[in-house]
Parts: sequence; structure tokens; C-alpha cells
Amino acid sequence: MAENSTIARPYAQAAFDIAKDKGALAAWSDMLALAAMVASDPSMAEAIESPHIGSEDLVSLFLDICGDKLDTQGKNFIRVLAENKRLNILADIATVYEQYRADAEGTVEAEVISAFPISDAQQQNLIAGLKKRLGRDISLTTRVDDTLIGGAIIRAGDLVIDGTVTRHLEDLTHSLMR
Repeated sequence: MAENSTIARPYAQAAFDIAKDKGALAAWSDMLALAAMVASDPSMAEAIESPHIGSEDLVSLFLDICGDKLDTQGKNFIRVLAENKRLNILADIATVYEQYRADAEGTVEAEVISAFPISDAQQQNLIAGLKKRLGRDISLTTRVDDTLIGGAIIRAGDLVIDGTVTRHLEDLTHSLMR
């Protein structure tokens, strides 16, 4: 996985540079998300890995599936990836691209996983706290995990805050064992 991320980085940077020059960061996000979804389809993934399908045929198939949702530069990007046998890392490229975009726009994607649903007021408090701590605008998503006893896990970029009851019990156990 780390290797794919390393390989994806220059391609994501190239896509980001093109998108930034054209003022099309959101459009490129959409194109890369679509391309990653197409590449991850089991049938397409099999075709990408097949030594019997040439890069031109693969590009033709890929572009037919994507239709007019890719602009000229997006289509050229797919061609370059196919020629370099990198279509299989499109999901990694899209992920790294989104990191570059978030950095450029000063935003952070944050996720809260909680034992119970979080109210709107709690979400606003979390957003305010994370914004103050990280100095960026926060885009928050929430989900409920029934396996948690209580509390929540917050992930924002590289920051992970584990405030679950299970984590606190583990810390207490560790302290008592000393």
C-alpha cells in the first residue's frame, strides 16, 4: 500500500498542477473519483491486469465507460496512466490528489465515529474545536459504530483522538499494571 502511495504521488501532483492551472480543482476531483471507481470494478481490474489487453484497447474501453465525464486533459491523463501501466493505482492517485487539494484550499476532512448519533450542536462544537486546533476549515462526516461502548474516535488528517470508553479502560488497566 505504501508503495502504491509513493508511485501515485507524482501522478497526483501532475493532476493537481493541471487542475490548479485551469482553476478546476473540483472538476478534477470528480474525474479522478470516477476513474478510480471504474478502475476498481472487478471486471475492469481484471482487464487492467491482463497481459492480453494492450494499453490502446484498455484506454478505449476505459474512456468508453467514462464517456463525456472526462475532459480532454482527463482523457490524456488516463492514456498516460495506461501507457505506464498505472491504471491500477487510480484510487491511490485520487486519494493523494484530495490531500493536495485540501492543503491548497485550507480544509481538512474529519470523521467522527461514535457509539451514538451526534447532535447538530455537538457537531458544531467539534468543528469549532478542530478548526481552532488545526487552523483550517473542517468538513465533518459522522457515523455510528455499534461495537463501541461509548465515546468517539475523531480522525482529521494525521490527527487521531480516541476518546472511546474502551480506550479509557485500556489506559486504566495499563496504569494499574505498573
